Amino acid sequence: METRKIPKTDLNLSAIAFGSFASGGWAPSEKKAATEAIRASYQMGITTFDTAPIYGLGETETVIGEALKPFPRDKIQIMTKFGLRWIYQKGTYFRSFINFDGKKVDIYRYASKESVIEECENSLKRLNMDYIDLYQLHWPDETTPMEETFEGIQRLVEQGKVRYVGVSNLTPEQLDKVEHTFPVVSIQMPYNMLDRKIEEEIIPYCIEHDTALIAYRPLGAGLLTGKMSPDIDFSRHDTRRGHPNFTPENIRKANKFVDSLRPIAQANKVSVPQLVLSWTLNRPGITCVLTGAMNSAQAIENAKAANIKLSKKDTNAINTALLESGF
Repeated sequence: METRKIPKTDLNLSAIAFGSFASGGWAPSEKKAATEAIRASYQMGITTFDTAPIYGLGETETVIGEALKPFPRDKIQIMTKFGLRWIYQKGTYFRSFINFDGKKVDIYRYASKESVIEECENSLKRLNMDYIDLYQLHWPDETTPMEETFEGIQRLVEQGKVRYVGVSNLTPEQLDKVEHTFPVVSIQMPYNMLDRKIEEEIIPYCIEHDTALIAYRPLGAGLLTGKMSPDIDFSRHDTRRGHPNFTPENIRKANKFVDSLRPIAQANKVSVPQLVLSWTLNRPGITCVLTGAMNSAQAIENAKAANIKLSKKDTNAINTALLESGF
């Protein structure tokens, strides 16, 4: 597996990283499959694992920690986040969802100094680890001054509990403000063939400032797999339910685009998701790509995407298909 260095650090990330958004809050059999997916990823050369307290309301970090326990800690890069709380109704209201117990949970963006320190301590306990390699602000909290948030982060760095600090889901203006407050080394943003908004400002910013860019949702939360039916009925727990990207019309449009990729994938003897991951991984400014897996088979397929070498002809064909798709 290719590794890519985060500038200004000694942290090398696997080109394909494991994203654990869906690896928590499941039935025991599904947790077992998630554990197998995480371990299969490591066996395939994926050493970078991304999580967050909000995933599974803490449960996902526990799953990650238990799954990675057999492997050498110094061979693994753990990336988790802070700034979304479901315990305190403070800060900025973010959203609500129905958890697997049928209870409504309200989420707030909250990143006070005390909250940040508490979140880190809780994450370390759930992960059963002594330090976090990359600690990322999940979403900005407009009610807390950046200086206060990163005063808490500075303490965690001084204590050796956090090695490096990144951000996620920030505008260029917010990113610039953070840069004047604290030296962050990365930003995590959604990026895929159907969502390329960050090409306008974020990617040029990262290239200019030598900041690592970690791409999440590379398969468009399923839209780019070609396996989603326009008639799909998302469960009430699914964050895609009611989202404008997942209307029947948009799913049909995405499926039509995916159909145009199939001949290119077949010619390269890869799956469409592997083709999509490879394209994303090799876009300018991208350091690594986060992708999840529901089981070990998916994890193995994802990891193999790092080894795909697309020709210039293939890349041009994909870009032409994108232009013609209307996305």
